[in-house]
Amino acid sequence: MCIFCKIVNGEIPNNTVHESEHFLAFHDLYPKAPIHILIIPKVHVECFQDVSAETMAGLTLFTQEVARKVGIDETGYRLITNNGEDGGQEIHHLHFHLLGGGKLTWDHSHEDAHRSI
Repeated sequence: MCIFCKIVNGEIPNNTVHESEHFLAFHDLYPKAPIHILIIPKVHVECFQDVSAETMAGLTLFTQEVARKVGIDETGYRLITNNGEDGGQEIHHLHFHLLGGGKLTWDHSHEDAHRSI
């Protein structure tokens, strides 16, 4: 059982921001922005490549609710998911990072890496 499934089952505590029957949003333990929230489906889905359209539709509405709840729906935010090993996915349970709360920068280091491919 993955760490996010343990959080959903109440085996590991979290700082919940918002919860519904099918989804959970909680603060990231290692924030990369003033607001950094993880959003997950309660049912285990390995990665974005495996998620159903139905789950994504619900997750979209839930994510919009979370953004409104924390007050970044109008100022803007970044929504990130990593898919698979090459995409940087560390926990193999679909999750989105919702980052906001200030002007976010973008790391352009990939431009140098692109030259070496």
